[in-house]
Amino acid sequence: MSDPQFEALDCTNVLADVWLLLDNECDAGARARLQEHLDKCPSCLAQYGLEQQIKELIGRKCGGERAPQGLADRLRVQIRQSTTVTQVSDGTSVSRTTVRRTTVTTDTENPGDRR
Repeated sequence: MSDPQFEALDCTNVLADVWLLLDNECDAGARARLQEHLDKCPSCLAQYGLEQQIKELIGRKCGGERAPQGLADRLRVQIRQSTTVTQVSDGTSVSRTTVRRTTVTTDTENPGDRR
């Protein structure tokens, strides 16, 4: 007799969430369900193993490296920025950029200095 919870958690969903498991970003219940599926499904377990090896390789090759502070600051601003492009009926387009309030702190001599 098959386990209904195992059946409900199909391979596509497990593989989509495997990085949540690898990065410890899921709650205990989700972790248990994913682990149970991996224990019962050899193909998902094999894929999990590959993803785990990729994560370890990335950690070895890129671990400890940090982006220059200026790049990190620009990325934070761009992540908080959204651009809306609207096409008008005459074929022209109008672009509007919205930036949500951003505070960037840097590791300088005066850590209270904010830009």
